[in-house]
Amino acid sequence: MRKWLPLTAVCLGAFMLLVDVTIVTVALPDMSADMHTGFAGLQWVMDVYALALAALLLGAGSLADRIGRRRVYLIGLGLFAAASLACGLATGPAELIAFRAVQGIGGAAMFATTMALLSASYQGRDRGVAFGVWGAVNGAAAAAGPIIGGLLTENFGWRWIFFINLPVSALAVYVTLKAVAESRNPHAERLDLPGMATFTAGAAAVTYAVIRGGENGWGSPTTLGLLGLGAAAFAAFVLVELRSTRPMLDLSLFRSRTFVAVMAAGLLLSGAAFSYLMYVSLWLQSAEGMSPVGAGLVLLPLSAAGFVVAAVAGRLLHGVPPRLTIGGGLLLIGLGALLQAWMLDAGDGWTALVPGLLVTGVGVGAATPALAATAMGAVAPARAGMAGGALNTARQLGTALGIAVLGAVFHAGLRSGLGEGGRGLAEPLASGGAGQVLAEAPAGAAREALTGLVEAAFASGLRETFLVSAAMGLAGALAVFLLLRGGAPAAAAPLPRPRTKSTGAHGPAGAQAVRN
Repeated sequence: MRKWLPLTAVCLGAFMLLVDVTIVTVALPDMSADMHTGFAGLQWVMDVYALALAALLLGAGSLADRIGRRRVYLIGLGLFAAASLACGLATGPAELIAFRAVQGIGGAAMFATTMALLSASYQGRDRGVAFGVWGAVNGAAAAAGPIIGGLLTENFGWRWIFFINLPVSALAVYVTLKAVAESRNPHAERLDLPGMATFTAGAAAVTYAVIRGGENGWGSPTTLGLLGLGAAAFAAFVLVELRSTRPMLDLSLFRSRTFVAVMAAGLLLSGAAFSYLMYVSLWLQSAEGMSPVGAGLVLLPLSAAGFVVAAVAGRLLHGVPPRLTIGGGLLLIGLGALLQAWMLDAGDGWTALVPGLLVTGVGVGAATPALAATAMGAVAPARAGMAGGALNTARQLGTALGIAVLGAVFHAGLRSGLGEGGRGLAEPLASGGAGQVLAEAPAGAAREALTGLVEAAFASGLRETFLVSAAMGLAGALAVFLLLRGGAPAAAAPLPRPRTKSTGAHGPAGAQAVRN
């Protein structure tokens, strides 16, 4: 059994960092009440973690190639544990958001090295078993996050969703030091720091702009300025990558229609399938009066269906063109969101969501396994590591942007459902304060009328949120059906680059091959 200790070390870290994407979802109402945080603050608690993961994944992989994969993984574990402790001890929303960002930095260091560590630790049949277990653990993490979060929040308080990471991190560090050998790319070159900086600035500015747009209006100077800053940063990123002899992301990969389709699918899948869960949880706990565990169980059909379908998709869908599995999966995700929008009405309970959540989960399970394989097949083998990192980046960025976009839609839907007379209630309702608002209302007809207004407002906000989620899923399906063709995808042709001593067998492509 000693030979499986490296797999254990990697799976402990992967499970922990992926659980923390969703574990916060069911704790948000308690956080809001305890820290007196507004709706934008709750969005950032969720968003900043995914944003840090998205912004730093590719850069962390390059750093690991240079200084050692095990070393970067251990640094990530240490940062993640320290940030988890700080999150649990935070006394205000600004502190919590800042330390969630540090958690995301640690998570990026861990996530970027897991596949390389497994590749270096196992060969042949054992490698296949290791990647199979690792994939199952990743799927289980998504299913377990809301349940674990609910149990900890309900029985010990929301701070324990962070404190629980400390013993798991300590165990992962111990097993890693004991069983995982160091590996690196001896030909790795300098980091693409300008690329990392411009990409991070662009992603952060656009996300912040969408959140502020929902609060202050899309025509406000702040919103327009942030959007302009984001556009300028992304333009700078493109210029930096085109001129670099060692780019963080080789933009010639986007010459492949297949690669473009996979990136669009990864971005839109995460935004459409998972980003609205935060707002569903707020409704279930604040308006429907459910416990954190109950809210976690309501969300379970999506993640459980995704886990089960993904586990069998590789065998049952073997040989099916990725155009059908990925495009069909995104189509189901869009239809699942439409089903939730159609079935939910004022006064309806959580059961109205279950059929749509199940359909969405089936779509996630059908599309996800094919995404990674298709990304690998869309590029030359030497660039597989870069393609995999780009796909993971797209998925995390999709979550971050999805939370921001759907938050603006949800808040606008609440205001619309409340009407002119109740606009002042939008912020407390969006922040999980529906229970307090109703408790403070006088008993009798006035409270009944307010209850009906709150139910109508949440139904309005969630319906609009589901409709936008459906549009994202259907847009992703359309992109896949238009761009992907049957048969094996062609590898992207490289753009011409200046000849330097670093290019060749161990240049940008060669280093990615070693990493993977």
